[in-house]
Amino acid sequence: MFYPDSIGEVIARLAAAIVCGAILGWEREAQNKPAGLRTHMMVALGSAAFTLITLKIFEAAQQTTSQHVSADPLSVVSGVIGGIGFLGAGSIIQSRRSVQGITTAAAIWVVGAVGIACGIGYYSVAVLTVAFAVVVLLGIGLLEHTISKKLVDDKQAAKPDVEPGRGQDEDERNANPNDATQPGDHRSRGHAADD
Repeated sequence: MFYPDSIGEVIARLAAAIVCGAILGWEREAQNKPAGLRTHMMVALGSAAFTLITLKIFEAAQQTTSQHVSADPLSVVSGVIGGIGFLGAGSIIQSRRSVQGITTAAAIWVVGAVGIACGIGYYSVAVLTVAFAVVVLLGIGLLEHTISKKLVDDKQAAKPDVEPGRGQDEDERNANPNDATQPGDHRSRGHAADD
């Protein structure tokens, strides 16, 4: 769990983070989302790098004989997670009474966690997290799309057939034009106009 002994292990951890980020970023890129392949790769790489730096600082602090030096690797990881939260918030867009980009923000957050896992050397956690995230993004996304399409189709099938551009009130006036007051007409039915 501590800082790797060889440069080869450092490269392996950073490369694993890039690959894991690419897998999740590919799905977002395929969906034409603003935060796609490169963004997810960079978030994973940055998270892994910060984790490696934290491990090195922690290892150096453990080897120091001074009692004034303390290191808390969790505070750095917490800072990384907070920074990723800001990136995710930047991908959320509110427009026309709807909010878009929440899934991309969540994917960025997950990629940050995957990068941290790779940086620590917990490859099994990173691979399992990516696998579950792909299932959620692709599998559940497809299910969600299928259900919402069916709901829209059912809603359209339940609508009454009304000629486009004409409301029910207009249809009623056209059925008996002498029975209702026309717009702009101040006369009531059965009363003479004031001259």
